[in-house]
Amino acid sequence: MNLNNFILPKKGEVSRVVESIQFLPDQVRQVLAEARLIKIPSSYSKASEVVVNGMGGSNLGAGIVKAVFGDKMKVPLLIAPGYRVPAHVGKNTLFIISSYSGDTEEPLSVYEEVKKRGAKIIAITSAGKGKLEKLMIKDNIPGYIFKPDFNPSGEPRLGVGYMIFGTAVMLAKAGIFKIKVKEIEDLIADLEIWDRRLRPARETKDNQAKKIALSLFGRQPILVAAEFLLGNLRVWRNQLCENSKNFASYLTLPELNHYALESLANPKSNRKNLIFFFLDSKLYHPRVQTRSRLTKQVVKKSKIKFSSYTLTGKTKLVQAFEALQLGAWASFYLAILNKVNPAEIAWVDWFKKQLK
Repeated sequence: MNLNNFILPKKGEVSRVVESIQFLPDQVRQVLAEARLIKIPSSYSKASEVVVNGMGGSNLGAGIVKAVFGDKMKVPLLIAPGYRVPAHVGKNTLFIISSYSGDTEEPLSVYEEVKKRGAKIIAITSAGKGKLEKLMIKDNIPGYIFKPDFNPSGEPRLGVGYMIFGTAVMLAKAGIFKIKVKEIEDLIADLEIWDRRLRPARETKDNQAKKIALSLFGRQPILVAAEFLLGNLRVWRNQLCENSKNFASYLTLPELNHYALESLANPKSNRKNLIFFFLDSKLYHPRVQTRSRLTKQVVKKSKIKFSSYTLTGKTKLVQAFEALQLGAWASFYLAILNKVNPAEIAWVDWFKKQLK
């Protein structure tokens, strides 16, 4: 399919997905405007660790925050999704319950146990009468309840602007690290400029997201990144799987150099089925940049295709959001190439119904 011939529907689920992708800077702007409403008790600043329980799209925000701001945090942040509470969680733990819908089973299931252990609990969810919202009101749990005005698709994976900066603001107000408002304002301006270069009206030759989608089409992507972009790997994987209905996985540098290179030889179908995609950055440690270059040589010598993109932003935060925006658009275009509805998640919906 020629993506230049794709006609965007004016109404319906597909158009709402496009709007949600375009609204990423507006999501960030909304959180910034509402930051003053987020109240976190001063005693929470004494926490010795942060633990986040969220599933799927609801923990993507925490992943980005951990990757980008991890070197600025005064305590470690652990993402621990599921039905179990780590043994070390206690009165000195700042525990975040994260559920975009407010009804996610796993994080809600641990609330009573975390409460019993005396942890400092905060939460983030969208407004809409979900169970978590009601629990926050009933038990006076501090945190952030946002109205998702700029995510018309309703899909958590496309509301990451809320979850990233909602989580970041809560942690900043808890004294875990500091956020510079001017940096966020500049980021919003950059996103608005970049978005116009990635929209459907921009032809493929001038549209990096379309080029990436075409390179991935018909293959299983192996995403590769490092350091402050590790959170982006998880977002890209989720959006490719759910938006594009295209299986994707990821490897991280420098870790992959210590085991994964030997796996490229087999099965022989790797040459036909796989494609490596590298998110590169000049902000990586110099040795990581060298490793990325050498890894591409190994992939090429193994007769497996690869493509890459070097991010242009001046800071780690800006590059993380540049990658976030690029990945969302690329997953949308790959959905069009795969002739699937990027809004539908039929198997996920079926699975949830079977669990009831």
